Amino acid sequence: MHDGIELEKLGVPTAVICTEPFRNTAEVVAKIRGMENYPIAYIPHPVGSLKEEQLRERAIEITPKIIAILT
Repeated sequence: MHDGIELEKLGVPTAVICTEPFRNTAEVVAKIRGMENYPIAYIPHPVGSLKEEQLRERAIEITPKIIAILT
């Protein structure tokens, strides 16, 4: 979160991906860092225990949101 916001402030386009249980924390961090409306791509939790194919499916699902954030 912090890295993405700081890079954005430097003019580097970023897209932060966060799992749903951390939505509130991510939004608070964005607000504290002065970017209350910072766009965040949320995905279901958990991620760490997923198999490669499941991760690929999540990546495919979130890709349109990432593209929208970056363009």
